[in-house]
Amino acid sequence: MIGVVDYGMGNLLSVRHALEMVGAEVTLCRDGEDLKGVERIVLPGVGAFRDCMMNLKKRGLAEALEEAVLRLGKPILGICLGMQAMARRSFEGGEHCGLGWLAADVVRLDPHPATLRVPQIGWNEVCYRSESPFFKTLPPAPDFYFVHSYFVKCDDEMSVEATCDYGGSVTAAIRKDNIFATQFHPEKSQEYGLKVLEHFLHWKP
Repeated sequence: MIGVVDYGMGNLLSVRHALEMVGAEVTLCRDGEDLKGVERIVLPGVGAFRDCMMNLKKRGLAEALEEAVLRLGKPILGICLGMQAMARRSFEGGEHCGLGWLAADVVRLDPHPATLRVPQIGWNEVCYRSESPFFKTLPPAPDFYFVHSYFVKCDDEMSVEATCDYGGSVTAAIRKDNIFATQFHPEKSQEYGLKVLEHFLHWKP
């Protein structure tokens, strides 16, 4: 059973639909009790970092996620804002603490040339690690769908699973222990996105 975290800011319907298309049984997790019965977790998100963290804490989900992911080792997939929430802090609208699972900051896109628009909205090619379990059946430089103004900048480049070029190198995916996360939206990325979700279902970290 896959638990999709519902904290009021997720792209829940499309995420749920995409997971079911690749064979997953999905349940929505609205509190910590809901997370106890799932084997894998998806943390989606659309919107502002500060509101995301406030909602996760207000609903008791931040502590429950820490228990499930860091102590019990359940595999988790973060998507877009869900990925950014895993960093130690964000500079979106001030400085705000994140879940702190990744040695990383969330910083604003600063493309060069500056004529590139922020946010990045649309399809972009992704360059991934050849040994990645999530992209292994995909062709080189597959396209994925992005919508974001900020991205996760890691201290340790070894955690970076994939990048894209948007006027400079931008983190597109991260893998660390039982944590996998994408800045792009696999649920909106058609065939390649579904493949990434399918690989997550079978991933054994």
